[in-house]
Amino acid sequence: MDAVCSDLLAEVRTFRQRYPDVRYVDLISLDIPGHFYGKRYPIDMLEKVAAGSALKLPQNCVLLGTQGGLFKIGDYCFNDGDPDAPRRLVPGTLKLVGWEKQALGQMLITSSGTEQPIVFEPREVLAQVLERLGRKGIFPVVAFELEFYLFDRQLQDGLPQFPRDPLTGDADDQPNMHIERLSRFSAVLDDMVETARAQGIDATVITAELGPGQFEINFGHLDDGLRAADWAALFCRSTRGVALKHDYRASFMAKPYLHHPGSGMHVHVSLYDEAGNNLLATDGQRTLRHAVAGCLEVLPHCMPIFAPNHNAMRRLSGTVNVATRASWGFEDRDACLRVPESDDRNLRIEHRLSGADANPYLVLAAILVGLEQGLQDGREPIASLNEDRESGIDFPLEMLEAVQSMQSHAPLREGLGAEFVDVYCENKRQDHLAFMQEISAREYRWFL
Repeated sequence: MDAVCSDLLAEVRTFRQRYPDVRYVDLISLDIPGHFYGKRYPIDMLEKVAAGSALKLPQNCVLLGTQGGLFKIGDYCFNDGDPDAPRRLVPGTLKLVGWEKQALGQMLITSSGTEQPIVFEPREVLAQVLERLGRKGIFPVVAFELEFYLFDRQLQDGLPQFPRDPLTGDADDQPNMHIERLSRFSAVLDDMVETARAQGIDATVITAELGPGQFEINFGHLDDGLRAADWAALFCRSTRGVALKHDYRASFMAKPYLHHPGSGMHVHVSLYDEAGNNLLATDGQRTLRHAVAGCLEVLPHCMPIFAPNHNAMRRLSGTVNVATRASWGFEDRDACLRVPESDDRNLRIEHRLSGADANPYLVLAAILVGLEQGLQDGREPIASLNEDRESGIDFPLEMLEAVQSMQSHAPLREGLGAEFVDVYCENKRQDHLAFMQEISAREYRWFL
């Protein structure tokens, strides 16, 4: 038995000793739209997998559309026989599920690191980008921030309702950032944070955001980009579960209310060399400017990743602190790329464009490709918003145009992998067309 299997087996056995009532473990992985798929394994079978037994799932699970359907993408799905592909357990991710009624565990799985990695699996795409940067002596440190809304558990005519204030029973319909809202919703918020920490997630600062029932959670900085993205993905899963336990709904939908702020995924990234020096701070921050230039150049071609659905595009409509063009600035929340005030050791770029429902693995991979491109090209960026409030580069705000721009962009195809780009773009194209195959009530009001 090799060292990896030995460590995994010890992890499973320790878990079983600590939680003897757990009979099943959900083995889960994120698909292209950002949903978890997987299998529920008896824990004794999990021990066999940890010891080296094969773990396989259909390859095409990764290609599922937003509603779970399969699209014909090249020869995948309908002309390939729907083959199985090997997966492996991700060490350190076996944790107790704290929001289900029954005792249950969960553990991440991935094709990354197997003999046949799935080149369009989101976690594998990020793994390849990080590995390439490592060979170049570039080591990112990453922290995610996620905004989300709480809703009343009951929908009204299919539409979300403001959550009820636990103290007054009234709808929380006052947009504000008052600290009292954290106190009034403390029971569910505290449970969300404690549940996240039980999964090994370093959940830190909680903020009451501008929207009614809207909050933001920050995570600690990590020098492991895969683990940072794992945290973001797992937090979304646990937060939805905890909210239901408290009779709410939690959603990371990018724009749930047309007239209230959307929810974003903000990603802080620093780059260090092997000696631990912050590359962005070198040469009088010239490297920072090069990195910004690369991110801005790639950004318009990454919109299907940063805004992966019709609703996420709605968020980019000029509301507060959401950029409508690719821009940058120091301490400027209207910019896509904000450079927070910090010392040279902690100098970083905050990427603020993505919707909260974007796939965290792919968002981080796309950001890193932009940074990599900027360091390679060594160009100066456009004027910052601090210098010119009109500065910016247009990006597509319609999905089919965005998909075409992404699919034809050579640096992105090279940076993320041509096969992944083709598969992802066709998935988004088909998802968009499927979304449009329904006549809304508004169409009848306007045109009947």
